[in-house]
Amino acid sequence: MDIKQKIEKANEEALRRLNLGEPFLVDIAPAGDVIPGMQGKIITHAGPPLEWNRMCGAQQGAIIGMVIYEDWATNPDDARKLLDKGEIRLEPNHHHQAVGPMAGTISPSLPVWVVENKAFGNRAFCRQVEGAQQFGDYSEQALQGLRMWRDVWAPTLRKALHTIGGLDLKPIITKALQMGDELHNRHTASSSLFANQMAVAIAQTEYENKGAVIGTLKYITNHELIFLGLAMAAGKAIADPVRDIEYSTVVTAMCRNGVEFGIRVSGLGDEWFTAPAPVVNGLYMPGYSAEDAGLDMGDSAITETVGWGGFVIGGAPGILGLVGGTPEEALNYSREMKKITVGVHPTYRMPILGFAGVPTGIDVRLVVKENIAPVIDTAIAHKDPGYPKIGAGLLRAPVECFKKALIAFGKKYSS
Repeated sequence: MDIKQKIEKANEEALRRLNLGEPFLVDIAPAGDVIPGMQGKIITHAGPPLEWNRMCGAQQGAIIGMVIYEDWATNPDDARKLLDKGEIRLEPNHHHQAVGPMAGTISPSLPVWVVENKAFGNRAFCRQVEGAQQFGDYSEQALQGLRMWRDVWAPTLRKALHTIGGLDLKPIITKALQMGDELHNRHTASSSLFANQMAVAIAQTEYENKGAVIGTLKYITNHELIFLGLAMAAGKAIADPVRDIEYSTVVTAMCRNGVEFGIRVSGLGDEWFTAPAPVVNGLYMPGYSAEDAGLDMGDSAITETVGWGGFVIGGAPGILGLVGGTPEEALNYSREMKKITVGVHPTYRMPILGFAGVPTGIDVRLVVKENIAPVIDTAIAHKDPGYPKIGAGLLRAPVECFKKALIAFGKKYSS
């Protein structure tokens, strides 16, 4: 069997594993209790590895916020001193089976979604989604949102989740894609479907604090992006079994930290292939412009890694009011993504394209050969620390990452 045949066989196995993924929400628990290696003073972050002094403003701001949230410091100046001294470990989420939106910061006491891929038995984790601290805002109001999640919303949801024995996420994802979500920045349908199921679970559960129940119901029924954290954990849980398939050229992770964009490839194990993080072409909230924007950031491109987000944006025209572009361009993006993937998903489908399966399994060979980079839709953070979300837009992953990976692949497997 020649190398091309070995690659094709390996990629068939990668696609098989991607398509077999069965994501279940099994728990909502403090990160330190469930994420491997989350002991002591540690904060995990989005993107490939990066030292504190090289981090962008938004990621530094988010980490400062987590230090204060954990009561390791009482103010931003003291938090920065601890970080400058290296007294807090900073490691990528992906090194701990986790993902996080935007700055992606997770600390030991922060509750995370725990998603198990029932087909393979592996678990993945993601923090909750909000529009302030994860973008670098460390104000008291931003940190109070984390405390409410820790003290009220997450425990209330956890008890209800245990009442129903967990929640199958695949039917929600399947329906949401047919209802106009793309599962990266538009979660209107998926969040509503999730809230409906959890509201029934809450009603079936005994609570002592009625105020916490009402507050949690208001939280889940008014949070149109609540399912993003679940989709990200699901994507990570689906992608991880594809790692370490010898001869496979399928991408297992794409992420960014506001400085670098990084990818991992199945047949190349845990090695990161990086390039400078791109500029996001986007729309801005009142009072902000492109001059205020930081570079692309977040682990949320795990959604595109498994075929959602920008890959299915043609079926989610409602998102264009947030990220820009036209319906025709969106349809072309989805058609184009099929040219750089090894197959399609049998269950996740796009009605707008004749119920075609979503493009699945990014192949670094095809990205380089076709010179077509993955499309990603994303939010935009400020270039400086201390700000909430300022916009959203579209970008292309840097082809340089894929070229580096292909060169490394050739060196490893041609000898």
